[in-house]
Amino acid sequence: MALAVAFQMDPIESINIDTDSTFMMALEAQARGHRVYHYLPTALALRQDQLVARVRPLTVRRERGNHFTFGPAATVDLATFDLILLRQDPPFDLTYITTTHLLEHLKGRTLVLNDPVAVRNAPEKLLITHFPDLMPPTLITADVTEIQAFRETHADIIVKPLFGNGGSGVFHVKPQDENLGSILELFAQLYHEPVIVQKYLPEIRDGDKRIILIEGEPVGAVSRIPRDGDARANFHVGGQARKAALTVREREICAAIGPTLRAQALVFVGIDVIGDYLTEINVTSPTGIQEINRLDDVHLERTLWDAIEARLSR
Repeated sequence: MALAVAFQMDPIESINIDTDSTFMMALEAQARGHRVYHYLPTALALRQDQLVARVRPLTVRRERGNHFTFGPAATVDLATFDLILLRQDPPFDLTYITTTHLLEHLKGRTLVLNDPVAVRNAPEKLLITHFPDLMPPTLITADVTEIQAFRETHADIIVKPLFGNGGSGVFHVKPQDENLGSILELFAQLYHEPVIVQKYLPEIRDGDKRIILIEGEPVGAVSRIPRDGDARANFHVGGQARKAALTVREREICAAIGPTLRAQALVFVGIDVIGDYLTEINVTSPTGIQEINRLDDVHLERTLWDAIEARLSR
């Protein structure tokens, strides 16, 4: 049976069709005969308990510069859709959080994935704190004295915004670096949240690993190798993709967090691992499908849609 599927995402005009995971999800939905629609987060409107959005039918194709076609726009009750895919990119700010509250009104009528309540309660750098045995030494605080004490203990540290994304605002503060005070002053001006401080893991020079989990099970991985002179391996800041296999430790990490992901309807998740440590659990708009597909000659979007359709059938 063809499903009516709406993608809540950023402007499709701006995506890179060679790297974007949402594009692959839309292509596969279309190939399965599902009716695909698109709307922007700003198009949401709550009328009492009726959540509507101005949506447009969407056709996608792998053709650079001509990768989509829209049909005529219409304001539609989102409860009439079978599935809403929450795929807007961070930052995970109050605007993003508000959309999760609005989408919660669809509960029991339309399936939303990843589940908006779980997304709201599980931002990338906070969900890992529920698995303290898996993560590196970590401090979350706005207290400068606490941060200085952490640095005295671990010497070599990473400082980053708690709700940052794509490697933006990540600083490697070496033992002799005199800029920690200035960095914290800058963060205090730019952000209103605590910062996250972690022990620097030298294994990052060999890359961090993005592991994709579907329904709590690992289905693929890719190593992200940082550029020379950069402590960040994110693809957004120039990290290079390299073929990767899962280690025993990484399978242990996946087994430890898998039941929580399944229970919270976090169907499509990307975790980041450096050395033996889990550093992030990405649930808002994880990426990595296309890089893994190319390196491993697989089609993770098919596995993902099999899981989505199975959840819908239940």
